[in-house]
Amino acid sequence: HDMQDLGVATVPKGNCASCHKPIAGKVITALGKMWHPEHFTCAHCGKEVGSRPFFERDNKAYCQEDYHQLFSPRCAYCTAPIQEKILTAMDQTWHPEHFFCTHCGTVFGDDGFQVKDGKPYCQKDFQSIFSPKCRGCDRPVMNQYLSALNATWHPECFVCRDCFCSFTDGSFFELNGQPYCELHFHQHQGTVCHGCGKPIVGRCVSAMGHKFHPEHFVCAFCLTQLHNGIFQEQNGKTYCHPCFKKLFV
Repeated sequence: HDMQDLGVATVPKGNCASCHKPIAGKVITALGKMWHPEHFTCAHCGKEVGSRPFFERDNKAYCQEDYHQLFSPRCAYCTAPIQEKILTAMDQTWHPEHFFCTHCGTVFGDDGFQVKDGKPYCQKDFQSIFSPKCRGCDRPVMNQYLSALNATWHPECFVCRDCFCSFTDGSFFELNGQPYCELHFHQHQGTVCHGCGKPIVGRCVSAMGHKFHPEHFVCAFCLTQLHNGIFQEQNGKTYCHPCFKKLFV
């Protein structure tokens, strides 16, 4: 019943923006208009807004839940509406706690992030996973590097595999994909002179399971060079015939 039907004198406060009838009792003022409380409803779900907080869009009222579902930006990770703090990165929006490293799950800090195939990574994991690996130490190469033997190296790791000396003149020898100095390359190849301990590059003499520079294949007693492979052996040493007879016969 109208209040007037009950004998109560009322003065209309205005017309309801929804039903356009006079408002005599409780009134809600919102969006620059007046409403019967039961007529001030969410434009999407139709539920009474009442005195609850609401959002306005295009001069329409929406309850909080519907407004966020309809209009709030969505998190690229969980796809839920973002209602409070928002983070924008990679041309997408995120809950701050959902923008983390694809590999380790750590939320990004001041170090920032790197992107690979549309996915964000922390600096540490990006370098560990995607940076080329040094063949010498198998760690990521991040700054200065050296390319040799079809591989990438830290400059300090490109050294002889045996003595760890650097190649100051830029020359090295390769064996099984690894670099060696001249001496250790020849040691592995069995081409080091048994007499002087230095590499044999040219002609050599093979005797007693060893190799020699021709000029270092000498009599152990008189130091005369032994020619034509003619020598005598005693206790692992080579002798010319005269010295052998003199010493052992």
